[in-house]
Amino acid sequence: QVQLVESGGDLVQPGGSLRLSCTASGTVFSINNMAWFRQAPGEERVMVATIMSNGITDYADSAMGRFTIFRDNTKNTVYLQMTSLKPEDTAVYYCNADIRDSTDQFRNYWGKGTLVTVSS
Repeated sequence: QVQLVESGGDLVQPGGSLRLSCTASGTVFSINNMAWFRQAPGEERVMVATIMSNGITDYADSAMGRFTIFRDNTKNTVYLQMTSLKPEDTAVYYCNADIRDSTDQFRNYWGKGTLVTVSS
């Protein structure tokens, strides 16, 4: 059984910074793509940033230049460093990963989310 557990969500003022973390636990043989998504109230879940196992990254336009995704493969952890936060960044942030688990096949997993609120 694999779990993705996010942490780091908080209330932050506009212009502030926050770092989110997501760690995969359980039977994890390897991890390919890892990503952060977010879902604002009343809106669909959308991709924020992705990072491949080789370190290649991709960002949504809204995150470009403000957010940085990086990973520590030794800890099965992905991070999202967010700077210059805006009220429109308020959302539940979800971790997603393609993990080779005890079935010896890659399966897609989601975390339960962590709430980021940007408000003065």
